[in-house]
Amino acid sequence: MDGAENGEHSRKMVFVTVGTTCFDALVKAVDSQQVREQLSRKGYTDLLIQMGRGSYMPSKVSGEDEPLTVDYFTFSPSIADYLKSASLIISHAGSGSIFETLCLGKPLIVVVNEELMDNHQSELAEELAERKHLFYARPQTLHQTIQDMSPESLIPYSPGNPMPVVRLMNKFLGFPTD
Repeated sequence: MDGAENGEHSRKMVFVTVGTTCFDALVKAVDSQQVREQLSRKGYTDLLIQMGRGSYMPSKVSGEDEPLTVDYFTFSPSIADYLKSASLIISHAGSGSIFETLCLGKPLIVVVNEELMDNHQSELAEELAERKHLFYARPQTLHQTIQDMSPESLIPYSPGNPMPVVRLMNKFLGFPTD
């Protein structure tokens, strides 16, 4: 029993999410041999892909001889438990997914969908990467980002406190300010 428990504790899951969109380029990238090898080299043991509306079907891999177990699903009512149990999250550039992950203090690689026109999401991802809160990649550079990343170098994200603005608005509108 101790051996099984120790085996469980040494598992490190990577959770990939594309949200409710179709982002086959990201799913194909994480399904590539290059990305799976880099994840395995970094000590990750499990890869779980939430593939959304995409049509590309990643390969499921399991077995004791495989360094990285791979599984996937389309949608879930909530991905909160997956985010909490993951050691690394690879996500599309949706602001909800980004900030939910950052608030959990998990290492995050944001992959921008270059097929979207007027992609304001890339601006958010680039800014947060410059501030060292996350890593930023494109589908074709994901394997290199994983190879080069050092999760210890990330700076924890601290969400802002909205209360000073709320108090100011309440005072302006004549509401109680307590």
